[in-house]
Amino acid sequence: MTVINESGAARAPLRRGAMALVVLALGAGTLSGCAGLVVGGAVVGGLMVTDRRTSGAQVEDQSIELKAVNRLQAALGDRGHVNVTSYNRMALLTGEVTTEADRAAAEQAVAQIENLKSIVNELGIGPASSVNGRMNDTVLTSKVKASFIDAADLQANAIKVVTERGQVYLLGRVTEREAKRASDVARSVPGVRKVVRVFEVISEAELANLQPKPAAK
Repeated sequence: MTVINESGAARAPLRRGAMALVVLALGAGTLSGCAGLVVGGAVVGGLMVTDRRTSGAQVEDQSIELKAVNRLQAALGDRGHVNVTSYNRMALLTGEVTTEADRAAAEQAVAQIENLKSIVNELGIGPASSVNGRMNDTVLTSKVKASFIDAADLQANAIKVVTERGQVYLLGRVTEREAKRASDVARSVPGVRKVVRVFEVISEAELANLQPKPAAK
């Protein structure tokens, strides 16, 4: 796996043979997040039916997020804020830490979690975001999700949305067509400063195989 950032520089994968991910930053803005260690939302209940991950991967993602909280607490204590969102065993790190050394320490701590395929480290260096800023991010996430639901050509439940200081991260197993469409929709939401694609890109044939098969008559 090679992660490509906005400037075109490549980052090394956590492990070889991991899923193909493309991270493309669109627009302008800065990285950051909110305060404390936060676990990304896990998919539960009826959404497991439409999620493009296997049920085992969904459970594993929840486990990775929970384990990350303990590891980050041990590694950083109260120094900064890190959000961890796991999708198909890929961990996205967002938020802020105070130094480059803490940024590296956070990645190293999460990298030790079993069954993790790769890490995308988007941690910024700087102060934690304000309470109002975190509330605004929550509202933006809801607006982006609502926009995906309104878009007839997107499967909203197939895309996870994470927002940090007006910067929207999109995760999921999608085709290149869906990735572009989702990016355009998210970018059109008022208040979104930047859109970052953290997708596992699949082919149209792979997508067709993931769709529910009609019941035999």
